[in-house]
Amino acid sequence: MTVALLAAAAFLAGWIDAVVGGGGLVLIPVLLSTTGMAPASALATNKIAAVTGTASAALTMVRKVGVPRHTWLMALVAFALSACGALAVSLIPASVIRPFIIVLLLAVGVFVALKPSFGMQEGESVVTGRRVALGVLLAAAVGFYDGIFGPGTGMFLIMGLTAIFSQAFLRSAAMAKVINTATNLGALLVFIAGGFVVWKLALALAVANVAGAQLGARTVLAGGSKLVRAALLILVVVLCARLGWQELHA
Repeated sequence: MTVALLAAAAFLAGWIDAVVGGGGLVLIPVLLSTTGMAPASALATNKIAAVTGTASAALTMVRKVGVPRHTWLMALVAFALSACGALAVSLIPASVIRPFIIVLLLAVGVFVALKPSFGMQEGESVVTGRRVALGVLLAAAVGFYDGIFGPGTGMFLIMGLTAIFSQAFLRSAAMAKVINTATNLGALLVFIAGGFVVWKLALALAVANVAGAQLGARTVLAGGSKLVRAALLILVVVLCARLGWQELHA
């Protein structure tokens, strides 16, 4: 029963990650409550599933939607900063980060709700040197955030990329999957070096996560930018509720 529950959670987490991000909100609590493993091991084991599932979704979406060349530069920067964030995780307590993230999430939710045209643009992205530089800065900031804290990484990438390049949510989602794969990998290497990964369980969960991610990628491609917008709003509500609960019980 425990294995079946974990596999189902990994599948659902893969689907959520592929659609908008935030699968860790499902899998990490299940890992902690059913296995009794230490938080660091739960985070590390989740990262194995997350990096394989997100990479799988990224591959599917890149083939169908395509991503511009500067996406790979942003992914490289995000990889390096995510590793730095994972190394610095003990220096910045979550209690300091949570209130700021809650406010930022609420601002994102209000903006998307009040501006229905945002992310619905048709046509090509607007790419200039200045915009690419801003994209690299976004990847660096979100990469560090993912290494040190993490919730909402995919959502912040989609919102930031949409705003910077004046493009549709669907294109931003494809780019975000590539960059998020890099952030997951950067943090994961630090966890592996620390010996925190429970490998047998992690590999089993990775299989279920990839299956969910493939379904999620196809869901996004079928639903387009309207689906991504709806998923963003739902994720804002869920994340705010979860972080608010953690803040009250910290």
